[in-house]
Amino acid sequence: MATQLDIETDFTRLPEMPEDVFTAPLKKPAHVGEDWLEPKQTDYGAEDDAIWNDLFARQMEVLPGRAASSFMAGLQKLNLNRGGVPEFGKLSEDLSALTGWSVVPVPMLIPDHVFFWHLANRRFPAGNFIRTRETFDYIQEPDVFHDVFGHVPMLTDPVYADYMQEYGRAGWKAMRYNRLKALGALYWYTVEFGLIQEAGGIKAYGAGILSGPTEIVFATEAKSPNRIMLNVDRVMRTDYVISDLQPTYFVIQSFEDLYHQTVERNFDRLYPSLSPSFTYANSAVIDVDDVLHRGTQEYLLRGGRGSGAKPV
Repeated sequence: MATQLDIETDFTRLPEMPEDVFTAPLKKPAHVGEDWLEPKQTDYGAEDDAIWNDLFARQMEVLPGRAASSFMAGLQKLNLNRGGVPEFGKLSEDLSALTGWSVVPVPMLIPDHVFFWHLANRRFPAGNFIRTRETFDYIQEPDVFHDVFGHVPMLTDPVYADYMQEYGRAGWKAMRYNRLKALGALYWYTVEFGLIQEAGGIKAYGAGILSGPTEIVFATEAKSPNRIMLNVDRVMRTDYVISDLQPTYFVIQSFEDLYHQTVERNFDRLYPSLSPSFTYANSAVIDVDDVLHRGTQEYLLRGGRGSGAKPV
């Protein structure tokens, strides 16, 4: 991700989004500035804390034995089991002492260039709201539970924490080449839905898996999805599913492996070769793949979530 040109970039300033870069338009709320940061964290009430506690308890019934060891260790290091929505000030203090990161509140999904800027400066933007009982099982936009429970424990791992910062810095280059979609696929298949090989088998480290009770079992144990060793060039050409279980998951050997595959890749050579659209379907297995498990794709072929298909 990094080249000499990137090293010379001033990551302390908010980058400008070029007008010809393809990205989703987002309307900035009037009460936030160009950094999209909330003036303060929401004052969560008793019901909000109860929802957090119930979500936490539900996940802890399914994560042991399926979640990456670094994630489980991170939960303990940050004392996320103390009850209620974590206070960002205390959370940032503990996290900063471990890897130099902090957690900052944002009102909603934020523009790509702002997100990159925060990551490049070791700030993780977290949604300043929590889901309701009515949206307990699924929300379209990530809330404080997904962002803090799913993402933040992994930031206690030094190598993974460095990867996240380098990902933010890589956003500058993706914007120059107008390849944010490709870089987004890398984020999706690693940070959100990544798997890792450990001594006890394949475990999950992606936040989209770790914050959902169905996805963690499906990703690590189901027969339907493909599980393929990570190849950065291939992943950045691969479509993905936003509102359902993934037909394919990509697996890393270690976080050092993830770091080397990405940070040491010459993206100045890769981006010009990428199509603006994706080359591979999200269920595809191609000849260059190192396949650990070729899925039956039964869940996808039966119609997925909308059809009531069982995630098997």
